[in-house]
Amino acid sequence: MGRLDGKVAIVTGAGRGIGRATAKLFASEGAKVAVVSLTAANVDKVVADIIADGGTALGIVCDVSDPDQIKDAVAKVVAAYGGIDILVNNAFDPSVVQSSINDLSVEQLQRNFDMGPIAYLRTMQACYPSLKASGNGRVINFASLAGVLGMVPYGPYDMAKEAVRALTRVAAREWGADKITVNNVLPVANTWGGDAPPATNALGRHGSAEDDVAPVVLFLASKDAQYMTGYSLTPDGGSIIDSAR
Repeated sequence: MGRLDGKVAIVTGAGRGIGRATAKLFASEGAKVAVVSLTAANVDKVVADIIADGGTALGIVCDVSDPDQIKDAVAKVVAAYGGIDILVNNAFDPSVVQSSINDLSVEQLQRNFDMGPIAYLRTMQACYPSLKASGNGRVINFASLAGVLGMVPYGPYDMAKEAVRALTRVAAREWGADKITVNNVLPVANTWGGDAPPATNALGRHGSAEDDVAPVVLFLASKDAQYMTGYSLTPDGGSIIDSAR
C-alpha cells in the first residue's frame, strides 16, 4: 500500500531534476500524476518511465507563464482523473535568474515573477476548487535558499522566491479552513550533473533530488504532514543552520 494511494497530483517542472524525481516518487507511492513541463520530449520520457514502473501518469506540455495554458492543464487533469488532491509548484526559468541589483531590469525581474509567484498563484487558484473538494488538499511550493541568504548575483531569483514564501504563508492561513495545507520546500541538490564544487554544508555532501529532496515533498503531500501548514522545510544538508529562520 502506497502513501498516496488514490490521490491525484500535479507536478509542474516535472520534466527534469527535482520535479521529475518527485513525480516518479509520487507515482511509486500510488498517486496518479500529471507530469507538467514545457519540453514535450522530457514530459514523454517521464511519463514513459512511470508507466514502465507500473504507475499512472498523464503528460501535459504547459508554459506556466501563460494563464490560459495553466487553466487548460488543470482542466485536463480534472477531466482525466476526476479531481486534484496535491499540487507541487516547481517550474521555473533558469535562464534569467542572474543579475546584480544595479543592472537588474524590470523586464528581467518580471520574468522571474511571472514564472515564480505569479505562476504559482495562478496554478493554486485553478486547482483550488478541486483541492477544497478533496477534503485534505496539499500545496507544496518550491522557494529557495538563495532568497533566504540573499545570494549574489541572483537578485531577481532571490526576490521572486521570497515572494513565493509570502504567498505560501498567506494561503496557508486563508485555506486552512478548507482543510488545505500549503507549505514550502527550499532544497539544495545536485541537479546540474558532472563535476561539482566541494559541498560546504554541515553534512559535507551535495543533495540528491531522488534520495534527499523528493522524499521531503512526499512527506508534505502525505497524511504524516496533515497538521503542518505555512512551513518552509529545507532539505539542504544544513546549509542555512540558524540563518534567517
